[in-house]
Formats: sequence, structure tokens, C-alpha cells
Amino acid sequence: MSGYKLLTRTASNPGFLERLSETTGGAVVGVGLFFLSIYVLFTNEGRALQTATSLDEGLSQVVSLGPYISFDAQNNGRLVHLSAKLHTAEPLYDPNYKVVVHAVKLKRQVEMYQWVEYHESRDYQENGETKTETTYTYNTEWKSELVNSRNFDKEIGHQNPSAMAVESVMVVSPEVRTGPLILSKGLVEQINNFQTLSLGDFPVFNLDPFLSIHDDYFYHTTNPRRPEVSIYCLFIYIRLKLSLYSSASHAAVFQVSIVAMQRGEQLLPFKTKSGDTLEILYLEELSAEEVFAREHQSNSMKTWGLRAAGWALMFLGIQLSMQIIYTLVDWVPVLRELVSIGLKIFALCVSSSLSLIVIGVGWFFYRPLVAVALGALAVLPMFLARSGLPAKKNA
Repeated sequence: MSGYKLLTRTASNPGFLERLSETTGGAVVGVGLFFLSIYVLFTNEGRALQTATSLDEGLSQVVSLGPYISFDAQNNGRLVHLSAKLHTAEPLYDPNYKVVVHAVKLKRQVEMYQWVEYHESRDYQENGETKTETTYTYNTEWKSELVNSRNFDKEIGHQNPSAMAVESVMVVSPEVRTGPLILSKGLVEQINNFQTLSLGDFPVFNLDPFLSIHDDYFYHTTNPRRPEVSIYCLFIYIRLKLSLYSSASHAAVFQVSIVAMQRGEQLLPFKTKSGDTLEILYLEELSAEEVFAREHQSNSMKTWGLRAAGWALMFLGIQLSMQIIYTLVDWVPVLRELVSIGLKIFALCVSSSLSLIVIGVGWFFYRPLVAVALGALAVLPMFLARSGLPAKKNA
């Protein structure tokens, strides 16, 4: 590690008009965030309803194929569920490192030992001016992306190579089956449970002289425990990860559960009447009911996540829009702190109330019958209480 400090900026304190100009720009951004939050909150309710309706439609139509998967003309074009093991017809290769494995995907992840720059700035006041002191530090680390040392504040002594000698790649099997059925591209894309390939029993005598193996990594150096940074000789380690590993019989032994449309020997996306597409894969054995229950749970989590994100955008938008009030009083220390706290409380209260209103309007727009029913239930106790009061006697 190396480092040094540098005074990078000296400036006079900004005047009132300059601060007012900055907060005006922030107010414009805040208004934009406010309307964006309304869009997110409102459309999220429609998306959640459409997804839930599509899942209910799929569950009502799905046909479970059972443990013995075979072609059935009656299932052609229908939504099917199956739980079985994956297998591939041909192995995948990495010719650079003489790796051959039966898998759905083979991923080569390259990292290079490089200099990395970090900086930390500190502002302080001196003689009525604002000065910035920046501390730069440089570490050597393994990085999967190329670090451009030309952008360093101090490049001399911290130079990185200009390119990766070896690229990261991922090879995908052209045909992945479960029983006699072929998975669609969308289903294969959902298989991402990569596992590091064990190189403990890898035949070292097959390697090129400049390669070595240490802790299941390929190194482009004969001494991987003491790597160096050099613009002339690259010291890189390669890590291979697999989504599936081979057994002794050279057949992938990974259980999956799939819900998709069967058309001939293909498993394809299923279009619902609600407009969604069902093409579901889980890397474990699940029944059809369990698959759809997981999807409903995922939809619920996404709905609440977007509601929280919409509220956060509205809170930030209101706070930025009202920041101009803080600028008008920031020259009075006590009043400045009170206004700052008050603006935060105001933004919190208004964003919470408006978010609930927008969500309620979304419910009424996308689910009018449910909204009317909930409204009727809300006023029913008041109606019953009023009807139970004794009638006033006429004088």
C-alpha cells in the first residue's frame, strides 16, 4: 500500500444567490422524482394484479406429467409441470485450459492483479475559504475488470497493463433436456447456480509450462503465492465455475422443477389471457402447487419492494423540493436546525399519506369491485351503529 495527501481545491464560501441557485435546481429534480414516484406506485398495483391473475390462471390449467415423462398428444400446447433431472448430450470445452465437462454452462472468470486507487476528501474552513484535502492510497488487488491507471492522480509507480491477456467467457450447451423434452432458451437462462470446478485431481502434466494450479485456480505464473503487477508480464488467475457438474456416468445429476408450455418435444413460454408469460424453473423438486405458491410469494415481495421504493422516491422528491426554504434561513444557526428537522418531518408525513392515497387510487382503478367492497365494509359499522340508536320522540 502507498499513499499521500494533496490540497486539491481552494474556494470562497458560496454566496446566498449561488446557494439559492443550487437549491432551485434541486427543487426541479425533486418535482421530477415526485411524479416518478406516483407512476411507480400506481402502475405497481396493476402489475401485481396482472401477475397474480396470470398465476391463478396457470395453476387452474397446469397438467403434472408425473415421474415418467413421455410424449402425449393431448398435452400439446398445454401448460405442463414436471420435476426431473437435467442432462446434456455433449460436453463443454475450454480449449485454453483443456477442461472438458458435462454441464449446462461453463463459465471462465478472469481476474488480474492490479493497482487500485482510493481517495478520501475532507473539507475545512481557513481564512474564510473552503479548502479540500484529499488523501490518495494505492493497493494491489485481484480485479475482474480492467483498472485504467491513466486516470490515477499519481500514475508513476502504479501502472497497470492496458488489456487483459485472457478474456472471461461463458459457454452454454446448445441442447439441455429433462427426460425427452428440450428446455427453451429462457429456461436455460434461469440456471445460474455456478459452482467452482475442483482442480485437485486435474492432470497437471497436461498444462502449458507457464500455467500452475493453486486453490482450484489457474495462475499464469509459476509462483501464485507472490503475485506482482507488471505491464510486460501479466500475472492472471483463471477461475472456472459450473452450473452443473459431471458424475461418474458423465450425466448431469441436477433436479429441477419446470412449468412451461409443451409443444412437441419443446418446452416453451406459455402466454396467459391476462398478458403475462409463464416460463418457470426452480433448482429443486417441487409440486405444481409449490411452484405457484413460490411465484405468488415472489410477486408479493416485489409488490411491497416497489411500494417502498415509490415511497422513498416521493420522500426524497418532497425533501428536495422544500430545500429552498432551508436555504432562505440557513444564515440563522438555531432557526436553520429547527427548519431542517421540520422539513424532514413534513416530507415524511406527506410522502406517507400521499403514497397510501396513490396506492388506494390504484386499487380502485385496477380492482374497482374489491375497492367498493372494502369501502362498504368500512362504513358498515357506522351504519349499524346509527340504525341501532333509538328514534327521537316528537315533542
